[in-house]
Amino acid sequence: MQNKILQQGAEAIISLDNNNQILKNRIKKSYRFPELDNKLRTRRAKSEAKIIEKLKNIINVPKIIKTEDDKITMQFIDGKKLSDNLEKLDYKKICKQISETLTKLHNQNIIHGDLTTSNMIYAEDNKQKLNITNSKISKATQNKTKNNNNNNNNNNNFKIYLIDFGLGFHSRKIEDKAVDLHLLKQALEAKHFKIADECIKIILKNYKPKQYKLIIKRIPIIESRGRYKNKHH
Repeated sequence: MQNKILQQGAEAIISLDNNNQILKNRIKKSYRFPELDNKLRTRRAKSEAKIIEKLKNIINVPKIIKTEDDKITMQFIDGKKLSDNLEKLDYKKICKQISETLTKLHNQNIIHGDLTTSNMIYAEDNKQKLNITNSKISKATQNKTKNNNNNNNNNNNFKIYLIDFGLGFHSRKIEDKAVDLHLLKQALEAKHFKIADECIKIILKNYKPKQYKLIIKRIPIIESRGRYKNKHH
């Protein structure tokens, strides 16, 4: 059977294979010399995979299974894209978790580069948890795992996964972190305009990385320049 194409953009094709794994293939660019194109696609795939690997124990991201040249194979997250479902869900709790996720992301000095609800997946926690009901596992281990799950997810019954770090990069700059937030703000206003103001307020209130006051103060400066308009999906 052929892989099922889930999404095709300008940079990559995202598909689901027969093993229920996600394949991300970077698209060849005919306007570049083939050798240069191969190097760039491979370098960007490896960079994206490294960022996701670094974040795997910090925030919810898909598990990287393997990278091969310009291709990444990763875990399929069984959930719903927030871009299509945010209004139908408990968006207040979701926005709080988004802000906590961004706090951890920016504290690692990692910039997502394309923060929109299209790159966030809502997953019921019971679909992602390990089965700890095996009688061979001690009660102490079960309780420890349960407590860790509760701590990681703030007693919510869902997880928000960040996906697609194709434009991600490392940066300590206040400007880059503020641009991340600004792009998310624009995406909310464009896609979720009925609840956007409330969502933005919750996210900015709960976003607390190092130097968060400087980051938040930079957002209106970026908006006034108009450099990052129309970047949302």
